[in-house]
Amino acid sequence: MVQGFLILLICQLMGEWLMVWFGWPIPGPVAGMLLLLIGLMFFGRVPDGLRLPAEGLVRHLSLLFVPAGVGLMLFAETLAQQWLTILASLLLSTLITLSLTGWMLQAWETRQYKHKE
Repeated sequence: MVQGFLILLICQLMGEWLMVWFGWPIPGPVAGMLLLLIGLMFFGRVPDGLRLPAEGLVRHLSLLFVPAGVGLMLFAETLAQQWLTILASLLLSTLITLSLTGWMLQAWETRQYKHKE
């Protein structure tokens, strides 16, 4: 279990280093997740030592949003001034995400159906 957490932390650290080194405006943890994905694709499966800590983190994912929610309170005045813009961007991004996901699922199902015939 400790090895799994160590793998996750190393991927995050490598992502942070790469983003600082290249100067790209991508969060380090996102780059670390991409590195982890590439490693898992290369490995071909999720090792059991990584599966347990990852499932534990996902099980308690809601707790990881508490600091971000508290941090939003620092910007309560800005949120109050820009609420309409924020609401519009949230609704638009949700609509785009749902539409794109539905389209991709339909394309995937069509491809799977043609592949079986």
